[in-house]
Amino acid sequence: MGKYPVSLINKEETMVKIIDVKTIKTEVGKEFNMLVVQGGIEPLVSNKTGKIYFTMRKANVSTTFDAACCKSLVGTELPGKVEKVECEPYEYTVKETGEIMMLKHNWQYVDEDFMNASSQVIDKEFVN
Repeated sequence: MGKYPVSLINKEETMVKIIDVKTIKTEVGKEFNMLVVQGGIEPLVSNKTGKIYFTMRKANVSTTFDAACCKSLVGTELPGKVEKVECEPYEYTVKETGEIMMLKHNWQYVDEDFMNASSQVIDKEFVN
């Protein structure tokens, strides 16, 4: 299947792959690590040319792991997908051109099976 975590033929097994690590510093100077996950290959149609091209979506996911642990996880596959999610509008600068755009979405890692299972958990105080 090559290096792609999702097969175009078998769409039932949706996976993402951890491809990188980022260390972020907050406004108060505290550092934390994020994992960069990448979804599978997706065909899209260009608005300009009308031709099909392929892309892979990426998302950053916060962790409680130290840098060494995060680096050891690169290459790991996880169930889920990278999904477009609406958010408050924000400015985005295209690195290559310097163009500033207003966006109102971002890309987030989503594991629907995990979220559905988590919503079925009963709080301790309700269990005899």
